[in-house]
Amino acid sequence: MHSLFVRTIASISLLIPGTTFPAAAERPNIILVMTDDQGWGQMGYYGHPDLKTPHLDAMAKNGLRFDRFYAGASNCSPTRATVMTGRTNDRTGVQDHGFPLRRQEKTVAHALGSVGYTTAHFGKWHLNGLRGPGVPILKGDTHSPGAFGFNHWLSVTNFFDRDPILSRMGKFESHRGDSSEIVIAEALKFLRANRTTTNPLFVVIWYGSPHSPMIGSEADRKAFVDLKVNQQNHLAELVAMDRSVGALRAGLRELEIADNTLLWFNSDNGGLKGYGEATVGGLRGFKNQMYEGGLRVPGIIEWPAVIKEPRVTKYPAGTVDIFPTLAEIANVPDQAMLQPQDGTSLRTLFQRELGARKKPLMFRHRGRGVIVDNQYKLLTVDGKYELYDLETDHDESEDLFDRNPEIANRLKASYLAWNKTVDASVAGHDYPGKKVDPNQPARRFWKDDSAYTPHLELFLPSGDSKKPSKP
Repeated sequence: MHSLFVRTIASISLLIPGTTFPAAAERPNIILVMTDDQGWGQMGYYGHPDLKTPHLDAMAKNGLRFDRFYAGASNCSPTRATVMTGRTNDRTGVQDHGFPLRRQEKTVAHALGSVGYTTAHFGKWHLNGLRGPGVPILKGDTHSPGAFGFNHWLSVTNFFDRDPILSRMGKFESHRGDSSEIVIAEALKFLRANRTTTNPLFVVIWYGSPHSPMIGSEADRKAFVDLKVNQQNHLAELVAMDRSVGALRAGLRELEIADNTLLWFNSDNGGLKGYGEATVGGLRGFKNQMYEGGLRVPGIIEWPAVIKEPRVTKYPAGTVDIFPTLAEIANVPDQAMLQPQDGTSLRTLFQRELGARKKPLMFRHRGRGVIVDNQYKLLTVDGKYELYDLETDHDESEDLFDRNPEIANRLKASYLAWNKTVDASVAGHDYPGKKVDPNQPARRFWKDDSAYTPHLELFLPSGDSKKPSKP
């Protein structure tokens, strides 16, 4: 009862302007949940013609639903880097999928750990430089979740599916069932085991669904028997994922910590091509593209103690804002965040609308650039520029670059100035000594890493000498 009273008082203080944040033991638990390749349109509340997501719909009705939430980049590892650092992916060395996060970066797990949080990671990692289908992370991996501030981890290198082999702090474990439901069950075990401690909990859950290879259960495929087999499996994985979100929310209530737990849900990039326009909700583009369909993703925040008036917001926000937001909530010292930061805190948005976003969202991925400044979006590819009014042009069909030179030139100048700062970060100017650690591991397939040689028979079919497929 005392713990519940303290947490309630803490949450009330968060609502009063000008108040200081409470001590570490009184801060909210924080859970970040991220899907793998779920498109913006793959939510029941957007009226998907086949997919129902009752548990995510319920979460949205009880919290803050974003209609304009952006992944940090248009594919996997780069977005994960933005979650961890609050910085655009190229700054951190994660130019594309499979690149390792630099150990010189300051992460949200390190920051929250420094103010008393117990931290844990479950599921897909993909920030240690290894490509190919997910395999358990080795104990001696220099870029494991533990190297970036997680006290506990049950993780794999990349995407994973049914009946996975996971790594608990370097010890391999075989699990049976749907991967989404497995990691949620394990996260709940962690929460249950640590709920009575004085330290608040920071838990990151990164699903492997609905990334290929897609293997839905027979029961979950039944709702989609009229569709092609690959679509059946794709949507079945999302059904299981949604069900696991329901299990997580129910578990938080059972543990009596739901009220003062900040639960943040989003996807890591836009939807996959070949699964219909509903995958991206009619937006233009798909995963690996810089149009809205490749960058805009589902986003929901639930925190009952603070978000007392659920609503839908059109405020543009993204994964780059996660670290700054959590830093303000947890009263993290400024020096715990590496500069420059590309995101901004959204904490005030939890209580009220903020009007126009003051700090544009910036993206740089595979040599392409984007600036999203409220209703306008400037995109550059191969030296060419395009301008769109997202307020009136949902599917980015009308390029306004030549017709609105004042807006186009203003955004272009802002992007180019920002781009120079990213170039400086890439060169290492943000780190002590202004250089990149030369010991950064290379991007490689896990099968080509000699550390995995003793385990090849465990992960590869007998006689298989082929490299794993690319993500």
